[in-house]
Amino acid sequence: MIKKIAITFSVILYAIVVPFLDINETHVWNPDWTPHARIHEVWQLITNSSIGVVCLWLVWYKKEVQLSTILSLIVTGGFLLAFFLKDGYGGSMKYLDGSEKTIVGINIGVLGFGIAFLFLILSHMLTKIKKTTHN
Repeated sequence: MIKKIAITFSVILYAIVVPFLDINETHVWNPDWTPHARIHEVWQLITNSSIGVVCLWLVWYKKEVQLSTILSLIVTGGFLLAFFLKDGYGGSMKYLDGSEKTIVGINIGVLGFGIAFLFLILSHMLTKIKKTTHN
């Protein structure tokens, strides 16, 4: 059950919360973004939300947690990797006015996806340990 909760938590973040935060003038309708950059943003939102729907279907209806965990790790880990590589390609989590959404001084994306990524890893490890001790 802990794996299902971890997957559901991560899917809520990347398939619901992120689109809610990005479909506005800071991202999708940002007048300073080129149309090409905006299409990539909308594509990413649709793709990640679709992956999230598949993950929920896999875990709650097909009882397939392995693939759902891997897909959720790819989405959350992909963001974390992009964040940590940002200096190499000129990326930033700051808005054009210099502000940044943070909680206790940590960027909300890094905090949320970091927690989700660790939760997915830990739930996977705990399940493996539980299986090993029962065999």
